[in-house]
Amino acid sequence: MSDPGHATVGTYLKVAAILTVITALEVGVIYIRRLAPVIVPLLLVMAMAKFALVALFFMHLRYDRRVLAVVFVGPILMALLVSLALMTLTGHFLVFD
Repeated sequence: MSDPGHATVGTYLKVAAILTVITALEVGVIYIRRLAPVIVPLLLVMAMAKFALVALFFMHLRYDRRVLAVVFVGPILMALLVSLALMTLTGHFLVFD
């Protein structure tokens, strides 16, 4: 019997499907020239989303106390915001000059 507090196999398959879609979007975004001005932040946001899904579901943090999820997801969110702020200041969004 499964623990009612934890996800089922179906939930893990859905999360895996979402991770696959995000990965396909990451690869596809590279080929869309019109997204060149925002490609780096877009890829960073998608990577952060994947990290959050993996940490929350496959590391079972979703079912632990919230403080543990904040310990893992909080620093990557702060790193993303700092990276975006620094890229905005220096103008390094453009990768296809």
